[in-house]
Amino acid sequence: MHWLFLLLSWPTASGIPFTPIYSGTVVRWTTEMDHDFGEIPAGKPARFVFKFQNLLDEPIVLQTVRTTCGCTAADWPEAPIEAGTSGDVVIEYDANKIGTFRKKITVFFDKQRKAETLWIRGEVLE
Repeated sequence: MHWLFLLLSWPTASGIPFTPIYSGTVVRWTTEMDHDFGEIPAGKPARFVFKFQNLLDEPIVLQTVRTTCGCTAADWPEAPIEAGTSGDVVIEYDANKIGTFRKKITVFFDKQRKAETLWIRGEVLE
């Protein structure tokens, strides 16, 4: 039993900083989380900016944003988002394929256990 205590207390005793991971959300999205572009002309990229606010009393880092295909690109801030301030996730859809689409975007924050899920959808016309 002593070994378990030593194992669990090692990161704190060794001087390694402890970063809490929250089970709930650390951000509030100030834009919709499911954006409908509507009808888009073929060959014209569509862009939308998802906006969020840090709900914690400490900075958070947007670690990465994953998209489900090469037709969707994402851009996000590399610097920490300070407590109470806002950040953006910019999504651009390359409208080269005719027809309807629905794409999932997964956003990972350093202090949040569960990823945030965003969606874009629309219809590309000839």
